[in-house]
Amino acid sequence: MSLKINIIKDKLLSENWFVLRNFTYELTRNNGEVVRHKREVYDRGNGATILLYNTEKNTVLLVRQFRIATYVNGNTSGELIETCAGLLDDDSPEDCIRKEAIEETGYQVGKVEKIFEAYMSPGGVTELIHFFAAEYSDAQRANKGGGVEDEEITVLELSFPEALMMVKDGRIRDGKAIMLLQHAQIAGWLQA
Repeated sequence: MSLKINIIKDKLLSENWFVLRNFTYELTRNNGEVVRHKREVYDRGNGATILLYNTEKNTVLLVRQFRIATYVNGNTSGELIETCAGLLDDDSPEDCIRKEAIEETGYQVGKVEKIFEAYMSPGGVTELIHFFAAEYSDAQRANKGGGVEDEEITVLELSFPEALMMVKDGRIRDGKAIMLLQHAQIAGWLQA
């Protein structure tokens, strides 16, 4: 059974970086009771992420970059180890992730496999992330990576067991990276 939603108010709060709106809405529950909610919703667009892995070397490529949101929430360095990712803007998810891979890691990826899609913070953020994986080889290195314009990205090539240990001990706390590394482990692409 589908819930009935009635938007009462949609107020624009900010469109400085992305769009922040305040919604007041009524939700008719399955038992017929109507409840009113007031929520802020942040629309930053949809994105894509990719796990680049090498079965021969049993390695993965990750990136480290500063994230202000983690810094203000207690991550003292502000740096986060992540999978390569970016916003779709006007690109398809596959075109976006190919572009991000070359910009951030320096690798020109070949065949990419779409794994799944997920909402990462559905309580207040509209973003839907498209998750991909692709094998890489040293021959695909086109440049040093590191991002573009105002980005300061460090490319990390890690053994798969080391990356899994970094999830376990808390050095990797990015949800995208954790999900893709665990998927690689379940799928048996690499050796733990």
